[in-house]
Amino acid sequence: SNVAAGYQSLLCTTTGSDNTAYGTNSLTCNTTGCQNVAIGRTALFKNTDGILNTATGRNALACNTSGDNNTANGAFALAANTTASGNTAMGFEALCANTTGTFNTAVGCVSLKENTTGCANTAVGQSALFANTEGGSNTAAGTNALVCNTTGNANTATGRDALQSNTTGNANTAYGRSAL
Repeated sequence: SNVAAGYQSLLCTTTGSDNTAYGTNSLTCNTTGCQNVAIGRTALFKNTDGILNTATGRNALACNTSGDNNTANGAFALAANTTASGNTAMGFEALCANTTGTFNTAVGCVSLKENTTGCANTAVGQSALFANTEGGSNTAAGTNALVCNTTGNANTATGRDALQSNTTGNANTAYGRSAL
């Protein structure tokens, strides 16, 4: 069974089951998706057949259609995600622009905000990996760590502002405040 509370929540559900939707337009377009949780205005709004997603916050996972196993906690977290799976975003606009990038983790306000197709990135801290769009296998821990990285791969930055000027460089490692 499904549980819905809010204007047009779970409006289009046909065979989807075990869904929970609280908030105006939450899980509105869901048809066959199962075991999803949407809490907040337009959370998981476009989801049609995605399963095992959790979205809490306004517009969290709003554009998700068929992505599975995603967790978005915060307003606009993973908002543009369409078909990508296995992402975790916690914080305002974390992984906001992600569309098809998979297995990313973003914890912190606007962390990995611009990521669209990059995969297997980990960003912890406000604005960590903020500008990353297509880079993959990067790890950034600290406010503004790898903040300017766009397409660089396999970088590790630990500390506030670490590797902050790196844009396309690969396989760099920086430890400490403002390192490299």
